Amino acid sequence: MSFRIGQGVDVHPFAEERPLILGGVRISDRGGLAGHSDADAVLHAVVDAILGAIGKGDIGEYFPSTEPRWRGAESRIFIDEAVRLVNEAGGTIENVDITIVAEAPKLAPHRAAMRQSIAALLSIEVDRVNVKATTTEHLGFLGRGEGICALAVALVRIGPLL
Repeated sequence: MSFRIGQGVDVHPFAEERPLILGGVRISDRGGLAGHSDADAVLHAVVDAILGAIGKGDIGEYFPSTEPRWRGAESRIFIDEAVRLVNEAGGTIENVDITIVAEAPKLAPHRAAMRQSIAALLSIEVDRVNVKATTTEHLGFLGRGEGICALAVALVRIGPLL
């Protein structure tokens, strides 16, 4: 048995005409993020963290933005593939910890829904998912309200418990 840690980061600029989806939760109907898929920066960071933990590259290798079939795709499809790869490796996702960096919108009211959504997508208990939000105190492109950044860490156990 071994434990492995992976890290993921994703950044998307705002696109006013799109819905804002974070962690599989529709936060608002407008003020979303630009991207090839649904631009769920949280789930994209989680996918990269999981893939990193099992040494399977990154989200772009499996779902390239140059591929038309992924245009507008729901990010849960990406999560499903990451979970499948963990299972194929004989692994278990132990927990994920996520930090969202954004000046707006306020995400605290959506934290519980995001935790539940992510836990359901990963087939783990909600107490194994943590979601935090912070700002950059108006510094840099995030501080100017130009987009959102999500960072994730995943712990994966390979092999059975002893």
